[in-house]
Amino acid sequence: MKPVNFAYERPRHLDEAIGLLGDESAQTKILAGGQSLGPMLNLRLVQPDLVIDITALEHLKRAEKMQDSLVLGACVTHADIEDGRVPDVTNGAMRAVAAGIAYRAVRNRGTLGGSLTNADPSADWVSALAALGAEAVVRGPGGTRNVAVDNFVTGALENALGFDELLEAVRVPAHSSSAQWGYYKVSRKTGEYAHAIGAVLFDRPRGVFRAVIGAVERKPLVLADARVLFGGSTNFAQFDSRAADAMLQSIGMRDALDRQIHTVALARAVRQASGA
Repeated sequence: MKPVNFAYERPRHLDEAIGLLGDESAQTKILAGGQSLGPMLNLRLVQPDLVIDITALEHLKRAEKMQDSLVLGACVTHADIEDGRVPDVTNGAMRAVAAGIAYRAVRNRGTLGGSLTNADPSADWVSALAALGAEAVVRGPGGTRNVAVDNFVTGALENALGFDELLEAVRVPAHSSSAQWGYYKVSRKTGEYAHAIGAVLFDRPRGVFRAVIGAVERKPLVLADARVLFGGSTNFAQFDSRAADAMLQSIGMRDALDRQIHTVALARAVRQASGA
């Protein structure tokens, strides 16, 4: 099957791209790496009037390291992160996540921003960036606004972008040198989307103790204060799988085996963070 006919634009300037998004009545799609959009077009799961190719926008490929954070343009690829072509402020956490995404061919083309805006519940960056406490930098006709990734992803394949906005960049807070990080996903085979994702970040100097359970057919379950999973403490040895199971039940996950798989993914992320 082939896509329906659509108009194609490849703007050279960011303001030009924003201007092309201004028609609310038109069905518009943004093309970056195309690793998700390409198959969706071919299967006619999406039938846009206009495709805006943003790969010529150098501003979206930038990497700016600041004192307390890193700003990565939306068109930075997974391979850019994996290979260290952009700075790292997460003590290797982002590089490890990037290296585990799909296959090398996908990582060469797929982008950080494309993955986040596609908002697939099983995609790595959707959960990993939430665990890192990252922010989405959104640009529209009125300028930019920052949205916590927790709130940017609003549901399965849904995000907080307005019809005339695009994701400009992702801002990732810098870890302290003593930060503890764990990320574990369950997949049937290498390269597939995850069936369950667990992530945890404990950065004591910054007062950060976050946990995420992802691949839950909705936006990730994000705990900005993960002590509830550890008996009110910050001791990894006190991880309470029953508390995790209760939270999964609270968001409507009825299948006991499914809950167990997600709980185990989080437990293994905790074990990884603790160095056990």
